[in-house]
Amino acid sequence: MSKKGNETVKTITVAGLLCLVCSIIVSSVVVTLRPQQAINADLDMKKNILMSAGMLKDGDDINAVFATLEPVIIDFNTGDIVDLESEENKAKFADFDQVAASKDPAQSINIPADKDIAGLGMRSNYAKAYVKKDESGSVDTVILSHWGKGLWSTMYGFVALGSDANTIKGFAYYAQGETPGLGGEVDNPKWKAQWIGKKLFNEAGEVVFKVAKGVASGESQVDGISGATITTNGVTSSMKYWFGEHGYGKFLAKLKAGEI
Repeated sequence: MSKKGNETVKTITVAGLLCLVCSIIVSSVVVTLRPQQAINADLDMKKNILMSAGMLKDGDDINAVFATLEPVIIDFNTGDIVDLESEENKAKFADFDQVAASKDPAQSINIPADKDIAGLGMRSNYAKAYVKKDESGSVDTVILSHWGKGLWSTMYGFVALGSDANTIKGFAYYAQGETPGLGGEVDNPKWKAQWIGKKLFNEAGEVVFKVAKGVASGESQVDGISGATITTNGVTSSMKYWFGEHGYGKFLAKLKAGEI
């Protein structure tokens, strides 16, 4: 073999070994950091849940504040809270993920086309919520997840309601991919602050909350966002679906009646 051929083989061999070493190093780093990444993801989700209810202040220990909440599982079909004292239910819902369940045909149902105003396609049979109780043991705050289609993305968030199952105590998205400066303003703290104190339902129990096309009027509207009509329509549709009869409606009716 010529000298030039030997040099080519050496170059390929060195490059191959270098790639192998680098891949081993990268794989090792990924495996090593995976537990910490899981911890960080869990902490970030707890932070978003607490922030949606206005329960987190600068300097607070996230885990300590989160421990004041009671996780509950809601049965969408009945509106009841699942008994997690039984060993069977403990095992069934130990790592329950509502978003993941909504994508699993075995854990969800297809949403009828005439009810799927949020563009979800499927809805899980159960929901995971968080309850804050007062000193007497009565429900003070309930934090519920919701999501729906925007312009470019599915927007995932939480809404916190007061003990009347109607008054909004906080609102936040923890994941959305809308246009920065336009639809992305759904994550603007000033806009989210408008939600506090707003009402979801009218006296007839109908979901009337909406994002206005311009300036809000009344106790069930927040200001629209300029240049983000499709995104804000998605927000309104998401609220109407999740807090309607096919979503949390039955649960909230029981909470309002003092049955929960």
